[in-house]
Amino acid sequence: MSTTQHLEEFVTQVRRDILRQVHAVNSGHPGGSLGCAEFFSVLFKEILEVKEGFDMNGIGEDLFFLSNGHISPVYYSVLARTGYFPVEELNTFRKIDSRLQGHPTTHEGLPGVRVASGSLGQGLSVALGAAEAKKLNKDNKLVYTLHGDGELQEGQNWEAIMYAGSKGVDNIVATVDYNGQQIDGSTEDVLSLGNLKEKFEAFGWRVLEIKEGNNVEAILNGLKEAKSLTGKKQPVCVLLHTVMGNGVDFMMHTHAWHGKAPNDDQLAVGLEQNPETLGDY
Repeated sequence: MSTTQHLEEFVTQVRRDILRQVHAVNSGHPGGSLGCAEFFSVLFKEILEVKEGFDMNGIGEDLFFLSNGHISPVYYSVLARTGYFPVEELNTFRKIDSRLQGHPTTHEGLPGVRVASGSLGQGLSVALGAAEAKKLNKDNKLVYTLHGDGELQEGQNWEAIMYAGSKGVDNIVATVDYNGQQIDGSTEDVLSLGNLKEKFEAFGWRVLEIKEGNNVEAILNGLKEAKSLTGKKQPVCVLLHTVMGNGVDFMMHTHAWHGKAPNDDQLAVGLEQNPETLGDY
């Protein structure tokens, strides 16, 4: 079986995990999680260079920071299925005393999570601190981040973007989930982002676009190219064009499923569209 086929099977199971986590507690954010299932799968299965066993300091290994922490269902699924914690723990999502809170936290000591996130706009600032620390420590590994496009309406992002470009922080790859949707509607209607590529470039970033942001092969090639552009005196931005709710037909192309759980019948339809591949928890 090819790498692409393996990844596609993995993505299908991740979609099932997302739907089942959110449905079980009638709470959570399936839309953005489904839209980023391919990205997380490729990143954790093929791109990140990490050591066995989780170390909070992450010295000598790549780091990942999730800024738009509300898409925790996809994050938890991929962490569990790549060995950070038992897959069965997905059953505890958003429950009392669970390590799998609605937004990732650090006080519970969940392997794979290095920063509490979900207060939008803060992730890039944290990641840049980690990237600068790696430079001070002469650590040649990279820092990767993920941000929502609507999240870029938060001003703190642009301070960080300006800093990274001005200081030539070239060991970071920041990806924007560019699905054009946010909780209250389309990003264009709520607060237009304008031309993001030109904006990042104006701040001194190198920008790549992955037009097929739900295609594992396109993501794999795009992230490999992004990695090849690091170390060249510019931070790297990847604009990942995704479809919110991807893989579940009634959730796609709409903000309606940003933060809404499927009912029993809707869960059944979503699972039927994504047959089990690796085994449910």
